[in-house]
Amino acid sequence: MAKSSKKGQMTLKRRRTLIAYGFLLVPILFYLGVRIVPAVQALSMSFTYEGSSVFTLDHYKELMKDKVFWISVRNTIYYVLLIVPLQMAFGLLIALAIERVDRFKWFYRIVFFLPYMTSIVAVSWVWRLIYEPNTGILNQILDALNIPGQGWLTHPDTALISVSVVIIWQMMGFCMLIFTAGLQVIPRQYYEAAEIDGAGRWKKFWMITFPLLNPTIVFLAIIGVIQTLQTFTQIANLTGGATGGGLGGPLNSTASVVVYMYNQGFRDYNLHFAAASTVFLFILILIVTLIQFRVLNKSYKF
Repeated sequence: MAKSSKKGQMTLKRRRTLIAYGFLLVPILFYLGVRIVPAVQALSMSFTYEGSSVFTLDHYKELMKDKVFWISVRNTIYYVLLIVPLQMAFGLLIALAIERVDRFKWFYRIVFFLPYMTSIVAVSWVWRLIYEPNTGILNQILDALNIPGQGWLTHPDTALISVSVVIIWQMMGFCMLIFTAGLQVIPRQYYEAAEIDGAGRWKKFWMITFPLLNPTIVFLAIIGVIQTLQTFTQIANLTGGATGGGLGGPLNSTASVVVYMYNQGFRDYNLHFAAASTVFLFILILIVTLIQFRVLNKSYKF
């Protein structure tokens, strides 16, 4: 009987193990099917021509000579340099301000977090109406102040900044929420000890708050850079159609690498060439993320 019971326990344990592997198998297959297989296929496509299996580097050579591609790379770098620091700075300022409020903190957090929860397409089209040269509220305000109206999305000098403003406005609520969580885990004893030593607000922020927020800053910087390198929806909805032709206008002044990839793959139907730009974007994200880990992820001594 004892041997039979032990055999039954082994069977139950084995059954549980199989069930666990069964549950793990579904997300693994999904991840392989949605992420890994298309990535490998894109890599393979970037080294071949359509209908051929002959290895070639022509797509990469052509990519390096394409001026529009380098304009999209330059724009992508501008987006990262402009959007990531500003959305984090505004998010931190808002989080610090809300922490000083005594009542209705939850209300202010919801108000600033609402844009992040709202559909990117809806937000983009609302801002597109705001930027409208003839009927938009921004130019109406400028007109009331006797200042000439601007072509916010129709002029190459202002289009990239106008798109960046929308992304910063939508993302700073997310940064605020993450910074709030980071602020709340800082031990109060550090601030009390600093006050006894006569430290002012700026010194407490610079010597206590900022260093202890380092893991939060690293997280938001990495997430922000990856999201900005992949920016597409805002550019597509703000600049598509009426602002100079295709996505990324006017004159490619707002085109990111992802928009360039989309135009090549789905507007010009040059999928193998677009796959080469996909590989470039992957390498770019990998390099930037490794640099960020190296530069930002350092420890502090107190």
